[in-house]
Amino acid sequence: MPVVVTATFTPKVGSFDQVVAALSPAIAEVHQEPGCLLYAIHDSPNGQILMIEKWESAELLDAHGGGEPVKRLNAALDGLLERPVDVMRHEPIPAGTPAQGAL
Repeated sequence: MPVVVTATFTPKVGSFDQVVAALSPAIAEVHQEPGCLLYAIHDSPNGQILMIEKWESAELLDAHGGGEPVKRLNAALDGLLERPVDVMRHEPIPAGTPAQGAL
């Protein structure tokens, strides 16, 4: 069953662009990982950056979490965030049409 993840990044004042610059190369790398269906960042009106991920399975998501791209990303973000990244796993509750009712 697919797993959806949201990760909320809260940049320190003045470091928004640096956080985006740190995230960008990781996104390209993660897109190549087995099981990655979606890995995208979005600018939130409150100054946070929301990452939305979708993985084929929890096992492949777990492998991603221990991978080199994540290690490099964590190092690149060092000192740029106001607080730790808030990561949440979500399981779909399909509703409506199959194409529109779940990520």
